[in-house]
Amino acid sequence: MVAGEKIKIERINLRLNSSAKSVLERAAGFEGKTVSSFILNCAIEKAEEIVRKHETMTLNTKNSKAFLEALSAPAGFNKKLSDTLKEHGDRVTSK
Repeated sequence: MVAGEKIKIERINLRLNSSAKSVLERAAGFEGKTVSSFILNCAIEKAEEIVRKHETMTLNTKNSKAFLEALSAPAGFNKKLSDTLKEHGDRVTSK
């Protein structure tokens, strides 16, 4: 085992039609990879792209400025929040 290589213990099984299998085998061959390695690399790349898309917020200049101004403004407490915090203080005792 190569130093730093993690042991693979998890599995995912796929069912696919013969034409899908054939194109995966051809593509893996072009890349010099096994089919499993090719599928795993492609799936991880796509998964990371999707996660990044959903976890990243991109703002234009106008919205970026409004967002930063909102973060810089002092926090405001409305009556409902103040009442909730007071009730929490009355009910919860810290050790």
